[in-house]
Amino acid sequence: MRRVEVHRPDAVLSCLDGGHGDDVVVLLHGLAGSAEEMRPTATALLPGHRVIVVDQRGHGHSTRRPPDLSRRAYADDVAAVVERLAGGRPVTLVGQSMGGHTAMLTAAWHPHLAGRLVLLEAGVGGEGGEDYPAKLGDWFASWPVPFADVPAAAAFLGSTPIARAWIRDLQECADGLRPRFEPEVMRAAIAAVAETARWTEWASVRVPTLLVRGANGTMAEPEARRMLASRPDVSQVVIPGAGHDAHLERHDAWIAALTAFLSGGRGGPAGGHRRG
Repeated sequence: MRRVEVHRPDAVLSCLDGGHGDDVVVLLHGLAGSAEEMRPTATALLPGHRVIVVDQRGHGHSTRRPPDLSRRAYADDVAAVVERLAGGRPVTLVGQSMGGHTAMLTAAWHPHLAGRLVLLEAGVGGEGGEDYPAKLGDWFASWPVPFADVPAAAAFLGSTPIARAWIRDLQECADGLRPRFEPEVMRAAIAAVAETARWTEWASVRVPTLLVRGANGTMAEPEARRMLASRPDVSQVVIPGAGHDAHLERHDAWIAALTAFLSGGRGGPAGGHRRG
């Protein structure tokens, strides 16, 4: 996959772009993730699809400290990527956690750009409690960076699938290894997700939608039931043994659900650490 840039008035968005054809899938990572975290998913979809993987603003190789961290800015970024790289044709929007929230809002606010929607461990927002963004931001700020090397990073972050993804994506700097995000940016970004439950936007989406949840994930069961009941074009897959980062923890099951949905099915049979 090649790395390309999409320029916005207040940010530069870095994307991975690969594959060919009119069936375009746009992948959106979760909070503190990056396009590299979604690369295994992208690779599994190639060459049968054109795949665009976005480093959302404040993440990865995109602008590190963008001035606008509103939900509108994130959704408009995705719209700009689709307009620029996919010619403004309807695409399949796939997002995990905060990236799923972004995908849902993009489908609601830019309906001409959405053909299908897949939400992995992602809901309508407005949850987590008033102190959740602060606690999450404080945890990211507690990382003893720069890490001297990969073993030092692993000693602190651990060996979970999401920890390994973070470690693989650490940026090599003159003084050591640093994450590709700023804690205060992560705090502000997730605060925008947590402040409002977007039920009106969810109800306005008019494209086939797949909810994918980990059996041990963080999405509340009442929220998932309400999402399913409020629209007739929504199906669900629950991945056994998976948590919030099901795309990393149970990659094969995630890809099976995703590809079944992309091929026209309903996602296949039903079968951690909270990132927002």
